[in-house]
Amino acid sequence: MTRIAVLQMTSGIVPADNAAAMADAAREAKGEGAEMLFTPEMSGLLDRDRGRAAQNIAREEDDRVLAAMREAAAEQGLWIALGSLAVALDEGGDDGARWANRSFLIGPDGAVAARYDKMHMFDVDLASGESWRESNAYRPGNAVVTAATPAGRLGLAICYDLRFPALFEALGRAACDVIAIPAAFTVPTGRAHWHVLQRARAIEASAFVVAAAQVGQHADGRRTYGHSLVVDPWGEVLLDMGGEQAGVGFADIDRQRIADVRRQVPSLANRRKMPD
Repeated sequence: MTRIAVLQMTSGIVPADNAAAMADAAREAKGEGAEMLFTPEMSGLLDRDRGRAAQNIAREEDDRVLAAMREAAAEQGLWIALGSLAVALDEGGDDGARWANRSFLIGPDGAVAARYDKMHMFDVDLASGESWRESNAYRPGNAVVTAATPAGRLGLAICYDLRFPALFEALGRAACDVIAIPAAFTVPTGRAHWHVLQRARAIEASAFVVAAAQVGQHADGRRTYGHSLVVDPWGEVLLDMGGEQAGVGFADIDRQRIADVRRQVPSLANRRKMPD
C-alpha cells in the first residue's frame, strides 16, 4: 500500500507564488505520511497572455520552479510528479513553437527521474466562445514515458492527451500500475467529459489514474474545472476534490487491487493487434 497526495491548485501568473504553494503541499504530504505528491498541469505558471508568460519561461536547467521542487523533494524525502511546466526550447521548430509542456518525475533525492512532453495540442474553439491554440507556442512530444516509483510503474500523460486512446494503449502495454493525467481542464469540457474519460482510462489500462487538476478562477482570467481524481483499476472513484477549492487530498494505491482486477478482467492479456 502506497499513500499518495494530490494537490489541487489555482495557479497564477507569478511562478514564485506557485512554487511556494507546491512546497507547502510537499510538507503537508510528508506530514500525512504520503510517499508521492502529484501536482496539476502548468503548476508553475498559468498565463494565457503569451507575451507576459514568455518573461517567466526558461530552459529546464534555468527554471526556478523546477529547482524549487527538486529542493522540496530532497528536503522532504518525497517523490513529486510535477504535472507540467512550460519549458523553453533551445531552438524553435519549423512551426515556430518555442516551448514544451513538460511533466517531471522527481525522486526523493531531488534528481529528475523522468520527463514527458505533452503529445497532443489543445487547438479548439468551444461553444462557450473560448478559443485555444496550444500548437502556436508549444512543440508536441513524441515519446511514451514510464518510470518505476513506490506506487509501481508510473505512466505519464497530460490533460488533452486524455482524449487519445492510442497513448493509453501504449501505457497499458507497458503494464503501468498508475497513470498520471495532470490537467487544467476548461469548465464546459470538464462538466461533459472529465469523469467518464478518467474512469474509462483506468478501466482500459487496469491501472490507477491520478489526475491532479487546476481549479477555480485564475489571475489570467480563465476558469478551470477542478475535480482532481484518484480512480482505481475497476473504475471506482477513490478521491474527488470537487470544483471549488484548492488543497491537498490523499488516497492509497493498493497494488493487490491491480492484480485482482487484472485477474477478473484480463483485457490486457487478451488484447489482440487490430488489422490494418
